[in-house]
Amino acid sequence: MRRPSGNFTSFLTAVLVAACASAPRVNVQSESAAIAARNSDLLAAVTAKDAARVSAFYAPDAVLLMPNVASLQGREAIRRSWNGMLGMPNFRFSFNPTRIDVAAAGDMAVDVGTYTLSFDGPQGRVDDRGNYTTGWRKIDGQWMITTDMANSVLPLPVAQPVVAVVEMDQAQMLGSAGMQWTDLAVPGFPPGLKMAVVHGDPSKAADYTLRLRFPDGYVFPPHWHPGAEHVTVLTGTFMLGMGDRYDASALKSYAPGDFIYAPPKMSHFGTVRGETTVQLHGTGPFAINLTKPAS
Repeated sequence: MRRPSGNFTSFLTAVLVAACASAPRVNVQSESAAIAARNSDLLAAVTAKDAARVSAFYAPDAVLLMPNVASLQGREAIRRSWNGMLGMPNFRFSFNPTRIDVAAAGDMAVDVGTYTLSFDGPQGRVDDRGNYTTGWRKIDGQWMITTDMANSVLPLPVAQPVVAVVEMDQAQMLGSAGMQWTDLAVPGFPPGLKMAVVHGDPSKAADYTLRLRFPDGYVFPPHWHPGAEHVTVLTGTFMLGMGDRYDASALKSYAPGDFIYAPPKMSHFGTVRGETTVQLHGTGPFAINLTKPAS
């Protein structure tokens, strides 16, 4: 077997050195600055409460991992999640990157930092803070988020023991088969809406629980209630929007098990997909008032 000559070896070495020298070098500092700029643009989109702009920062197959909720995968699922968060009353969110690490190849990176979050919930103001980790990948020359994970640093609330004395003659148990459904005729509403009173008397100034059943495709116009509504979706798909004019683009979809809180006198409207039943409770008297659109 012939061994390569010294001239050939020298030639091969020169070719490899030239190839390495011609390979583009990654400017880690420049790429870190580019990711920092993307973070600034992302925060601006959050501040503007623009869910479409926010979701555009995520890769098509991105994964979002947030505290106390199931993981979300895909840009559309992430957009819906952000849309729900941005729509919460007095929503405030901010984050501060503290470290950005860019891979030597220059196509992947990780940044970590801190975040603060607050909004008005049914029981009052909610404040949270914690840490986050975001994975980035360069796609067609643009840095995109591939994984986004946050964890709260606040301790879990300690459950306080509850001692309750209930008179048995005040207790109430009602099976769904025993509920009495009646037509609910509301001026300005299409026919077909039905109601069942689960507990209390909605016409009195006391606590009540009732259920509403909508036929498939039912559309209800903008209206408001004197008291707050606490709504839980039981079956079907409940689609709700806020405002004094019907706007299909503002509708948000809620599935069985989802909860909605509507403050007193807040106008809302919506529709359903499939026969849909919701349960709502509050303090009466319960009333439905059509909204008069602003001129």
